[in-house]
Amino acid sequence: MKTAVLSGKGGTGKTFVSVNLAYAAGKSMYIDCDVEEPNGHIFLKPTVDGTESVCVLIPKVNQSKCSGCRKCVDFCRFNALAYIRDRVEVFEDICHSCGGCSLVCPEGAITEKPKEIGVIKSGNSGDVRVISGIMDTGEESGVPIIKQLLEKTWEETDVFIDAPPGSACTVMESIRDIDYCILVTEPTVFGLHNLKMVLELVDIFKKPHGVVINKTVGPFPVLENYLKSRNTEILMEIKYDPVLGDLNSRGMIAAKENPRYHDMFTELLSGIEGKAAHV
Repeated sequence: MKTAVLSGKGGTGKTFVSVNLAYAAGKSMYIDCDVEEPNGHIFLKPTVDGTESVCVLIPKVNQSKCSGCRKCVDFCRFNALAYIRDRVEVFEDICHSCGGCSLVCPEGAITEKPKEIGVIKSGNSGDVRVISGIMDTGEESGVPIIKQLLEKTWEETDVFIDAPPGSACTVMESIRDIDYCILVTEPTVFGLHNLKMVLELVDIFKKPHGVVINKTVGPFPVLENYLKSRNTEILMEIKYDPVLGDLNSRGMIAAKENPRYHDMFTELLSGIEGKAAHV
């Protein structure tokens, strides 16, 4: 079973829920698709046994073949190409790697070359296989990294995908082939606002889902009534707990250190497995 853990914004506890579910599952796989700021490894502390580069293809111009027609410049909507002083210049940092410039060049002057945009690190943390994507600072998109990450999933074990926050293209790529989505939110007006965007996304993808409310301090009718109005199940409420805050601040897994949280996440895991099976 593949489970993606989402949130409308950062700081809701998405990684907290992901790593604790992976630990509670025993033999499992944790994939950190939050490639701009991966931090699951802080808690799982894997022994790294593999690192590989992630590359995209960008234009390479043979200036001797270029006739100066500027068709490539006109084609590029991202302004990654410019004709300056009788030559085509490529601005690699804003290139989206679509390959269109090489297709429209009538002289065959544009080919492609690989450019590294990040790395993938793999390792083990007890029974959990940990795979993290890390995007280089300033790169345009983490989608190629996420695609390469998801090629490494094992069909024979539970997979927990720690998705990027928000509802952008990277999130869409992270949930494309999963079985169930857990949406983590905070009981605040801001948290509800961002949760609505992610709920719209999982509805578009027709993914079964439920909500975990983190850091509760009492009833929050606005959130609860909204979820009830759209028949979205609240899978679990995690009360604000200074003990939990202390464990998190020290990079420790609550389900490993505290029997109460181990039971809580084991119960959550059993519940979502049953729901996905009946969809």
